[in-house]
Amino acid sequence: MQKTIFHTPVISHAMHYIARGVLFVLGWTVQANPQDIQKYVVIAAPHTSNWDFFYTMLLAFALKLKVYAMGKKSLTQGPFGPVMLWFGIIPIDRSQSNNVVAQTVAAFDRHDRLIVVIPPSGTRNKVRYWKTGFYHIAHGAGVPIALGFIDYKRKCGGIGPFITTSGDIEGDMVEIKAFYSGVTGRIPENQIDFKAG
Repeated sequence: MQKTIFHTPVISHAMHYIARGVLFVLGWTVQANPQDIQKYVVIAAPHTSNWDFFYTMLLAFALKLKVYAMGKKSLTQGPFGPVMLWFGIIPIDRSQSNNVVAQTVAAFDRHDRLIVVIPPSGTRNKVRYWKTGFYHIAHGAGVPIALGFIDYKRKCGGIGPFITTSGDIEGDMVEIKAFYSGVTGRIPENQIDFKAG
């Protein structure tokens, strides 16, 4: 994987304190869940606004996480492409979903340390169901899923529980949905209402 802003010692160290300061000024609190785990998938949810990227970056710096994020391929093209790559964006061709899972599992196999952030809704627009690529990646790579969240109502974000996949996706999703049923996105009407079933 390419080196990112999170791997740049002076910048990442400074950004840690800047991010914590910005979050404090904005009235946000950070929830940490320290784990001695080198490789895992982070669910980034709910994803309802472009502001989610801003807060995800702040939280990653505040928690000193060296993360990569899956994003549409167009983000890494054009004049700002190198910048987006430096920010840890992994370009994804959404037309080849199976290939995405296989490539990401292979990346986990090749690296001793890797944290990949995935928004399961796949878009900030209203959807009825989450895409399950994050689950298949974690299960295929044999890594846990960290329940990352940004709760705009409580002004709190960070990492919640870690889930070890069992292979029973429906059973595991019950636990995952229970956690996110209490989390409010920036645009609530665009998120899945897990409380409704």
